[in-house]
Amino acid sequence: MEMGELYALAVSLLLLVLGFVLLVKGADRFVDGASGIARRFGIPQLVIGLTIVAMGTSAPEAAVSITAAVKGNADITIGNILGSNILNILIILGLSSVVAPLAVSAHTLFRDMPFMIGVTLLLLFQSSGGAVGFWEGAVLTLLFLAYMGYLLRTSVQKNRVLEPGADLTAASVQGKKVWPSVLSTLGGLVMIVLGSQIAVDAATDLARLFGMSERFIGLTIVALGTSLPELFTSVAASAKGNADIAIGNIVGSNIFNILFVVGVSALITPVPFSTEFYADMWTAAAAGVLLLVCSVKGRKLGRSGGIAMLAGYVLYFIFICL
Repeated sequence: MEMGELYALAVSLLLLVLGFVLLVKGADRFVDGASGIARRFGIPQLVIGLTIVAMGTSAPEAAVSITAAVKGNADITIGNILGSNILNILIILGLSSVVAPLAVSAHTLFRDMPFMIGVTLLLLFQSSGGAVGFWEGAVLTLLFLAYMGYLLRTSVQKNRVLEPGADLTAASVQGKKVWPSVLSTLGGLVMIVLGSQIAVDAATDLARLFGMSERFIGLTIVALGTSLPELFTSVAASAKGNADIAIGNIVGSNIFNILFVVGVSALITPVPFSTEFYADMWTAAAAGVLLLVCSVKGRKLGRSGGIAMLAGYVLYFIFICL
């Protein structure tokens, strides 16, 4: 390598480390803040994981994919989403369950996981014409809004903030105490998004320095970079014993990636879908089925299931390298 390339390599490596540091610290603050909000308002950790945490940690995927769609780079949009969804399940939940077995709620097992698999297959069907257009995007976006509305309505019905006759003054005092958790969540989110952006840019620069293809970058480097928030958040949640946030974050993020990110991208501009991505789409659906199967016994995702998912990603990585 020439001096200029060596300098660029060194800068990219330093930025990559900086991005990782921000992600680790941000994920820790984010999990603490989200858990505090859940406890303070009586909101189940599962709902927090499926909504606030999932959408927050999916912000990098949304930013990268929507920007790529606007610029006409469909391979980055689709590759990022599919690669991220596969990584989310096989790598992130695989690692999280190896750190500590994850209990799986009945709602996640029988409602959210099948829905995640269903929307993946829906996208596969929509893309069979070679592109995801405006009307397909509208369907995805409406499904996203309906799903979020259902989750929030269910949460309100089952977890009232104020019971009839409750002391409003006491509730007001309690509301003030939640601000530290809110600030921790927002601060962690800022660190996560910033760290992810720095890490993605640095990793992409490194990949190009070593002559990797753009499709490979989209499915691996960019997908891994934009999935780093989910990785650090879920592993941190698993280590802290917040299994519902760990699993809800991944399932919610995958649903968000397809329904919102692809949906909004298609509303802005038609998203061409290369036939090369069909194998990746089936892999994403198969990863969801594997997660469901590994979680059925005892409603727990154990270390053996985590190892199976990590092995599954190794096989997928070998496939895309061939």
